[in-house]
Amino acid sequence: MEYRVEKDSLGELKVPASAYYGVQTQRAVENYPISGLRPLPAFVKATIQIKKAAARVHRDLGLLPKDKADAIVKAADEVLEGKLAEQFVVDIFQAGAGTSHNMNCNEVLASRACELLGGKKGDAKLVSPNDHVNMGQSTNDVIPTAIRLAALDALPGLVKACERLAASYGKKAKEFDAIVKTGRTHLQDAVPVRLGQEIGAYGFNVGRHGKRLAESADGLRELGLGGSAAGTGLNVHQEYRPKVAKALSEQTGEKLRMAGDYFEAMQSMRPIQDVAFAVQSLCLDLTRQCNDMRLLCSGPLTGLAEIRLPAVQPGSSIMPGKINPSILEMMNQLCYAVMGRCQTVASCAQAGQLELNVMMPIIGYELISSIQWLANGVNVLVERCVDGIVADAERCRHYADINATIGTALNPHLGYAKVAECIKEALAKKKTIVEVVVEKGLMTREKVTEILDPRKLTEPGIHE
Repeated sequence: MEYRVEKDSLGELKVPASAYYGVQTQRAVENYPISGLRPLPAFVKATIQIKKAAARVHRDLGLLPKDKADAIVKAADEVLEGKLAEQFVVDIFQAGAGTSHNMNCNEVLASRACELLGGKKGDAKLVSPNDHVNMGQSTNDVIPTAIRLAALDALPGLVKACERLAASYGKKAKEFDAIVKTGRTHLQDAVPVRLGQEIGAYGFNVGRHGKRLAESADGLRELGLGGSAAGTGLNVHQEYRPKVAKALSEQTGEKLRMAGDYFEAMQSMRPIQDVAFAVQSLCLDLTRQCNDMRLLCSGPLTGLAEIRLPAVQPGSSIMPGKINPSILEMMNQLCYAVMGRCQTVASCAQAGQLELNVMMPIIGYELISSIQWLANGVNVLVERCVDGIVADAERCRHYADINATIGTALNPHLGYAKVAECIKEALAKKKTIVEVVVEKGLMTREKVTEILDPRKLTEPGIHE
């Protein structure tokens, strides 16, 4: 391999001649051969947007020569178009705050800008990664801003996926509205419900989560960019903060604004943690719903079998004909993984010290990948599972008819104790609650049958 030699404050180091990155990136490559995972494209894109905006603002302020600024902007545009993606090589586990990632982006843009100006890669005298690309910036304000921008870019996909799932549940709720079944609490028989009510609640819940995710995004629009190293704005032009927020707004289409307090924006991961909490909360309910549906489709002969799911793959390598709730199982695993990632974000968020949280690289990776993964999973859940759910109305009605707990509706007429006695006898003698009440002479068959109409019991009221 051919090399060029570059120098930083620690000395000289060989860098691959073909690389657009430079000496500080090469040190990171050698220092952190940890996971083999490189930065997420969304995170790279967000960082490059910052570099582009900074170059535009510093050009307009007369601090960066127009030719250098235009070359940096051009290089940034190329990266945003998908070029040079292989040049972002720093492992996600790296030195705190994300200095290595920041310098990787600085060096790639500087080298490409050098080429655009007729020079060679790594010519820091022509375009410097630190003095030109990183002008007015610090890793400490760039990385939290990049996390915000990347999360803002990813969140609409998850919100839209939630809306799709809520709509799919809603469609099934209407389709199954007339199907009466037994409710279950503590996994034991309970009063009747309609299958449409059960599924409809899932849709309402997911819709609420989608709204909460959208609302959580607003805090991400407040940027501490311009805080420099510690929030003071050292080496930052006085007009930079509002101008860079405006430039990034133009570039991203987001309504971004200056931080209310630049020290807080650097010390605290609050807006990022708000999103992580919303993602985690969604996972808690999604995995609950998936577990419910796994129970409802259990069988097909020896389980509940109240619903049937689309068959997406053979369910066993040894048992012919077996079909498993594969999509629901995938979603369970995904939700557990994402909840673990959100816990990592929480642990890292509280690990900030004084003027900086140095755990930002892994915070960014875990949050952004969680949003992206979950959006993919929810879309698959809609397309390959929920849209194709079929109800077994006959089985649902059978369970409702034999459920002695339906006698709860007799409480206003006979009292709790007397009804409990009847239910106990019905279960022991394997009779219906109607038969027991009539045999005991407590009510006529017509009256008790009228009161215990399962469909009517799925609506509010004292039934006469």
